[in-house]
Amino acid sequence: MCKRVGRWSRKDAVRRRVAGVRRQEVPDRGRVWHIILMWGTTKAAVWLRRSAIVLAVTFASGGPAIAQDETGFQAYLATLRSQALAQGVTQRTADSVFPTLTLNERVIALDRAQPGATNNSVPAFAPYKAQHVDAARISRGRSAYQAQRFRLERIERETGVPESVMVAIWGHETNYGSYTGNFDLLRSLATLAYEGRRRSLFAGEFIAGLKIIDRGIAREQLKGSWAGAMGNPQFLPSIYLRLARDGDGDGRADIWNSPADTLASIGNYFVDAGWRAGQPWGLAVSVPPQFDRSQVHNRLVSPRCPRVFERHSGWRTIAEWRALGVVSQGRSWPGDSVMATLLEPDGPGATAYLLTSNYRVILDYNCSNFYALSVGLLADAVER
Repeated sequence: MCKRVGRWSRKDAVRRRVAGVRRQEVPDRGRVWHIILMWGTTKAAVWLRRSAIVLAVTFASGGPAIAQDETGFQAYLATLRSQALAQGVTQRTADSVFPTLTLNERVIALDRAQPGATNNSVPAFAPYKAQHVDAARISRGRSAYQAQRFRLERIERETGVPESVMVAIWGHETNYGSYTGNFDLLRSLATLAYEGRRRSLFAGEFIAGLKIIDRGIAREQLKGSWAGAMGNPQFLPSIYLRLARDGDGDGRADIWNSPADTLASIGNYFVDAGWRAGQPWGLAVSVPPQFDRSQVHNRLVSPRCPRVFERHSGWRTIAEWRALGVVSQGRSWPGDSVMATLLEPDGPGATAYLLTSNYRVILDYNCSNFYALSVGLLADAVER
């Protein structure tokens, strides 16, 4: 845990995924808040997932924009344009984009409508698993896996990230590209920057979006969630600039239309987040009835996603877990020296999971135990 905390404390780690998105395990049931990544089969579920933005954040400018209207927005754009040019955006791109920008009131409404984290109960994982590791998603995942196998094999050789894990992320993020969002990304990011809740962050992502255009990506291609995530892997613009990869050899990193580029980019993201080749994400286990959980209690507090990590035990080797009577439910054991934590998402007596450091890499993509477990289990099902 401590090793990963060091990476998560970096400023760049804060910008990895949907800007400012609050990952929490507990849904606000009054608003049908279903654990963040609810990529179900409906657009409504996607909307819920994209709607999770932090409300209580101090503003980089010392406060929110005072005049939340078109006049105030256009005045702010002059400042944003100067910042963009100072950071290397070309005059041509600035001239083509800034005159087209208008305030998006819907984005502001979505930002301000998010519930606070007031529900402290933790729902069962089993219903979530049934919805997200379902027969349809597994079938589509296997089809994508087979269709891209010749590319996936190469990417796994280069990155060490299992083919099935890359496919599972794709499946969870956009249901294998079936819905990637239809908001004008630059208009949304400029609106969020102007609103002021996280001005520095959103202004930076907006400028990164302009730099993507400078790289030759058409403005019309920059569609995504209202909070700034785009393409099949739902990258922020700054993550695209740093980690997107060309997987099909055409000279472009097209995470919107190319499955090969999508998978190569996901693999590169995982490498950057610290994936350890040859090590599984985890495995389902049974815990003996007489198990004394106090002996493996985790006394560390994570500075990132504490509600997620407080449910994990302390670290033990696989050999130590086996000596404590923990039994695999079918998958082969990792090496005895591999470190793992225990998670019992449905409580004592139900299926539990031993989780390696690679599970923490999945959490780096989205900090929700339910999301990360579902990605791992979908990956296991896809490769069978």
